[in-house]
Amino acid sequence: MPRPTHASPQTLRLFEALLTEPDRWRYGYDLSRETGLASGTLYPILMRLAAQQLLDTDWEASDEPGRPPRHTYRLTADGLALARERLTAAARKQRGPAAAFVPRKA
Repeated sequence: MPRPTHASPQTLRLFEALLTEPDRWRYGYDLSRETGLASGTLYPILMRLAAQQLLDTDWEASDEPGRPPRHTYRLTADGLALARERLTAAARKQRGPAAAFVPRKA
């Protein structure tokens, strides 16, 4: 059975990082450090999510002369909903099918 899109462990780690402060613009380098994902893994995921309009992207000019602008990222409303959905599904899967039938204490 094929895995649903956006459910790889690497994508889930990126979603977790982006959900910590969903309104904040994030640099790829900071996301790489936070998630532990190498640039060769992280940037293709960021590009795919941006192409699917799940990420907003922007360029931020550097304060230092001669430094190039930096690319920044944050989840769109659709990306935010998908990230929450995928992380919830992954958590349910980890707990197992019986967890869905056990009421949680308030």
